[in-house]
Parts: sequence; C-alpha cells; structure tokens
Amino acid sequence: MKLDTPPRTGSVNVELDVDDTLHVLHPESIAAYQGSPRSREDRFMDLGGALRKKKWIRSKLQGPSRFVMGLPAGYSLSAIDIPQDSNLLFDFRHAALFTDGMTFKTKVLKLRTAWITRELVRIKFSGPGTLGVLSAGELATIQLQPDQPLFVDKNALVAYPEDASIRLSVYGNSLASQHMNVQWQLMGRGPVLIQTGSRDTGLEDKLTNDGWLKRLLREVLPFGGVYIK
Repeated sequence: MKLDTPPRTGSVNVELDVDDTLHVLHPESIAAYQGSPRSREDRFMDLGGALRKKKWIRSKLQGPSRFVMGLPAGYSLSAIDIPQDSNLLFDFRHAALFTDGMTFKTKVLKLRTAWITRELVRIKFSGPGTLGVLSAGELATIQLQPDQPLFVDKNALVAYPEDASIRLSVYGNSLASQHMNVQWQLMGRGPVLIQTGSRDTGLEDKLTNDGWLKRLLREVLPFGGVYIK
C-alpha cells in the first residue's frame, strides 16, 4: 500500500497492489476510485465500532486499485506501522483505515485513568500492518522518559502506551498555568502521538482589528481570553 498526501491539499492518494487489502472506516470520504467495481465490499461495523465512530458502514478495498480520499480542511493522514506487540492506545476517532490482517479491541481504562481523562475506553490495534491516522495538522511522535514528565495539551493527544503513567495537570508558574489548556502528564517508555494543528485562536486575533488594549488584557488578566471578547 502506498499513501501520497499532496502538499497544500486536503486529500490523500492511496494505491493498492494486487495482494493488498485495505479497510476504510470513512468510506464516504472516497472521492474517486479506479479499479474493478467488484474490488470494493462494504460491510456493517460491529455495534461498539459503530457507536465510537458514529458510522455504520466500513469498506473493504482490494488491489490492484487506487483511490483519492478527501480530508477535512487542515487535517492530514499519516501511515503508522503497527507491530504485533503494539501497546499503543488510540482514540478511535483518529483511525481512518488499516490493512487487512490487523485486529483491534476495546481496552477499558482503569477507573482512576477514566476519571482523570473522562474517557472510558480506547482502542488497541495489533499488527503487523499499517494504520492510517487522521490528525489536525501533522502527526508528531515524542518518546516518553521514565524520569521526566511529558505534558501534552488534552486536545492534542492521539495515542499513548497502555502502561504509561497518566494524570491531568498544568505546568509552569501561576501565570502560565492560568493561560493554558489542561495538560495530560505522561511518564513511562514508548512513543506518544500528538496532532500539531494549532488551536491558539490568539494567533488569528493578531490579524484582526482588535485594539491593542483588548489583546493586552486577554494576555495579562487571569482567564482574560474567556471574559474579554
């Protein structure tokens, strides 16, 4: 399987060789398809997958074929190699496609972690195979350290190791902690996947006609970005 994301476009080109089989979890995003009509087979998802993805249909595509998959504005699709013993837990919303032969199962989080993250389940994929991951902006990988915490914006975390230590936190001095989103603090070993699309609306404010006083008050006052519009 080959993935080609053209620069500055909201699409990805996927090419399947004769022995390739791919499962697409968002079949309505397929904008164009070239191959045998019989090489596409749509199936109903299981109830758990349907509830998590809020979709009832997934597509099984076989090669040789190629198709163009449209992406939401500002999103990208990255191909991640998943080994047989992978212990990454994914937010299922970011899973777009995966190669045939891979399996996935629901992992119910520990009560403490579920309380902290407000997530009851995450998805664990097992390979070997390739997983297509949707992300806002580019997808970045950071390696965890057992003796140094990694802080990740709660909106940016895509996947983390199952055995990682995790809790909600903020960091920095009092001014910093008042002006940041809640962070996931992770420690352990293994990769963490984050989406890097900017969520800082203040970057856009600098290009608007807002006066300098409003911008200053948003920065200086505690929770100024919430109360000063």
